[in-house]
Amino acid sequence: PQGKNPPLKMKKHYEIVGRGVGLVVGCGTFPTWNTYPGLFATLVTGNPVIIKAHSNSILPAAMTVKIAREVLSEAGLDPNLVSLAVVEKRAATQALATHPAVKSIDFTGSNVFGQWLIDNARQAQVYAELAGVNNVVIESTDSYKAMMRNLAFTLSLYSGQMCTTTQAILVPAGGIDTDQGHKSFDEVAADLGAAIDKFLTDPAVATAVLGAIQSEATLGRIAEAGEYGKVVLASRKVEHPDFPQAEVRTPVLLTCDAADEKSYMEERFGPVSFVVRVADGAAAIALSERIVKEHGALTVGLYSSKQDVIDAMTDASLRAGVALSINLTGGVFVNQSSAFSDYHGVGMNPAANASYSDSAFVANRFRVVQRRYHVE
Repeated sequence: PQGKNPPLKMKKHYEIVGRGVGLVVGCGTFPTWNTYPGLFATLVTGNPVIIKAHSNSILPAAMTVKIAREVLSEAGLDPNLVSLAVVEKRAATQALATHPAVKSIDFTGSNVFGQWLIDNARQAQVYAELAGVNNVVIESTDSYKAMMRNLAFTLSLYSGQMCTTTQAILVPAGGIDTDQGHKSFDEVAADLGAAIDKFLTDPAVATAVLGAIQSEATLGRIAEAGEYGKVVLASRKVEHPDFPQAEVRTPVLLTCDAADEKSYMEERFGPVSFVVRVADGAAAIALSERIVKEHGALTVGLYSSKQDVIDAMTDASLRAGVALSINLTGGVFVNQSSAFSDYHGVGMNPAANASYSDSAFVANRFRVVQRRYHVE
């Protein structure tokens, strides 16, 4: 209505338009798991995708691209909606990432290059998963043996080469109450080391769970781990019967004090974990929250038989913005994410600026473009 004038009528159209080319920068340890979320989120919002494969894992990316192009062709679509980039020099990746046509970048890897992308690829939305210090607080438990088994598997899976693997285990200096009686700090550390060693005694189990060490840098961190704390369980080499050249290593477990922040409060990617001596349960929760806020984490865990402690840790995880697993003693582990029902990353702490599963991860890859005109 326009007062005394005849009413105005307009026709409006709304078009969903993809923002532009998506670049997915693959990682060496999980070349498919960490690539598929960005790949499919970009495609489903109407954008072409370039997968830049990690130099150590080109084959899985190439197989993915090959099949994707075949499926696109069968559907009558341009197979060039998905393509593979194999470049060795960082400068080439940087040039690709800053190209004006690239509007989204999915990256998993080091803080250094991830931050470079965030700072320099200003024309694109960067979804970055970076380094963090995942941690578990052990305040008490009514399932001591099951807790130890769960943690042993957590620290062993893929030789700790997961972005969700626990690195720091925070235990009160005075020990913890359990269904097996009171356990001192040293007993908790020793029992965890024994649980890991027992779990990996069978070479068939060890090779299946540990896999192989992906990079020379990780082997170096294992070798120098004794410099960071007191060794509770040393790493050992496991011979793989089917892959004799594979570098398979068991976890190394160390103890240190909460004050030794230079040891445990930076990511030491691989099978290197610390049992950290803290003043008490409250101090452990406060330290966990500070680690997440300052250094980032994708996962934190808690073992406690007290509801007030669980509530306090829940509040801390909400303030810090990190996924929390409480009293895991069965066949689910803190470093596992289930499809669709678990959110991988939150986007509220330095370890990741996005989540793989929320709607913002998808919806920000398209825009709505409107057009309008008068009608009689």
